[in-house]
Amino acid sequence: MYRAPVEEISFTLKHVAGLDRALADGRLGDLSEDLVDAILAEAGRFASEEVAPLYKVGDEQGAVLKDAAVTMPAGWKDLYRRWIEGGWNGLTGPVEYGGQGLPMMLSVAALEMWNSGAMAFAIGPTLTMGAIEALEKHASEELKATYLAKLVSGEWMGTMNLTEPQAGSDLAALRTRAERAGDGTYRIFGQKIFITYGEHDFTDNIVHLVLARLPDAPAGTRGISLFLVPKFLVNADGSLGRRNDAFCASIEHKLGIHASPTCTMIYGDGFVEGEEKGAVGWLIGEENKGLACMFTMMNNARLAVGMQGVAVAETAFQKALAYAQERRQGRAEGDTGKEMSPIALHPDVRRNLLTMQALTRVARAIAYACAHALDMARVSEGDEKRRWQERAGLLTPLAKAFSTDVGVDVASLGVQVHGGMGFIEETGAAALLRDARIAPIYEGTNGIQAIDLVMRKLPLSGGAQVEGYIAELRADVEALRTSNLAGLGRAAEKLSRAVDDLAAATAWLREAAGAGRTGEALAGATPYLRLFSLAAGGAYLARAAVASGGGERAALCRFFAENLAGETVALRERVTEGAESLAAAELA
Repeated sequence: MYRAPVEEISFTLKHVAGLDRALADGRLGDLSEDLVDAILAEAGRFASEEVAPLYKVGDEQGAVLKDAAVTMPAGWKDLYRRWIEGGWNGLTGPVEYGGQGLPMMLSVAALEMWNSGAMAFAIGPTLTMGAIEALEKHASEELKATYLAKLVSGEWMGTMNLTEPQAGSDLAALRTRAERAGDGTYRIFGQKIFITYGEHDFTDNIVHLVLARLPDAPAGTRGISLFLVPKFLVNADGSLGRRNDAFCASIEHKLGIHASPTCTMIYGDGFVEGEEKGAVGWLIGEENKGLACMFTMMNNARLAVGMQGVAVAETAFQKALAYAQERRQGRAEGDTGKEMSPIALHPDVRRNLLTMQALTRVARAIAYACAHALDMARVSEGDEKRRWQERAGLLTPLAKAFSTDVGVDVASLGVQVHGGMGFIEETGAAALLRDARIAPIYEGTNGIQAIDLVMRKLPLSGGAQVEGYIAELRADVEALRTSNLAGLGRAAEKLSRAVDDLAAATAWLREAAGAGRTGEALAGATPYLRLFSLAAGGAYLARAAVASGGGERAALCRFFAENLAGETVALRERVTEGAESLAAAELA
């Protein structure tokens, strides 16, 4: 059974991501360390004792569609009610609409715990949080007054409607259309697929944010607008009115996250008898500028999806460790016991477990550092605000892509540690791998994250942002070198080499992109993102080792440095030398 690692989460927030410094400098208002600890402790309790016990029933029962209505698994609706009563939905929500206005760092820490308990549960509220941010920043005051308080409290939930059968990552191919109704509203017509929590029984109303194209819109992504389309229209007094012409036509039968309803939504198909055809919608922001509004939601969602990777990895590690400490096979060298040894004592299993733990902590540190940058941007102004916004932009592709890759890798290792029993559903190890596999795909595939990193994020401030970040990583490694901590072996040397590999690959990619050799740069984008993440993660483990004064964190830092960080050498060669062979190879 999952137990939230509250102490490790707290340590990473404070001493690796930068929460302690922000608190000491008074950058986060009247938030205190005691309050942080209390929030984390209660979030951990709720995730461990109330969310996690319902994971299995959610996986086995899944969401069920009948007559355009979705019924959630037994106990899940009541779980959601207790969750919103605890105020968790409004953790970072705007205070003026009933939210608590707390930092993003606390939100992602809580998201990790919810997702570790049950990823299929946590993903629904995650989209609501993204909808809140999009409405707060872009919607009219009238829309805010009608919808924000209900969304912040969790009384209503939100969705994000982008994908269509012919338009996945290429949003320029969207066909859903919007027509002006003449009264300030619009009529929406079209089909959206893969809509998470597009229909469910958690809340009375669902607020869909839908991308659509006006008849006179420019071609491509410059002609996309964003609309708010509620399941039920809202009367002037705030009560629910008639059913809107927006329905769930089907739900997907998926590899994992069975309890998360993945819906095909139909807008404006004439289901509502006696009413004008078309789903009634309201414009968010300006016409033909909907993509910028939606990206507010998507950037939030990408970090949240990264937390799903961290969360599944943590649960998989805990499950594998518990099994390996109980399962006995053979005799491990040095074990003087009379019975067979726990498999955790055998070197290969121990290596797998330490790899799982190290990768999980690295992914957690990167994601929390991204959240810290978002918080610092929110409380800063001028050039400092811009620097922190750029830092968040630089780290977002790492937080999303590397963390979700880690989720899959660690969950797969978890199955391996369980041996044959890992392939049996009874243990739950396979379920975690099934759940983890979607995270590298949705909210922008990890290949797209790599392209974003190389083509959009490395050039920020003329390259000064990435150069400054690499300098910080070098400082962390140098602090480890001069720390005089016992038992570090060659950790500092190995981590320094990893940062050197990052710097060299970065320089090569910037030169290739700047010289117009775009194909070469894109060929190296995915290995570069992993290289970047391993180098950054190693530096964060070094920071943790120094902050803790040695002990278990220093030992794990050494293991990572001497067993995993060496991958950056090969990744650097793939970045700088792999493009020609990639272009020359033919697919049979």
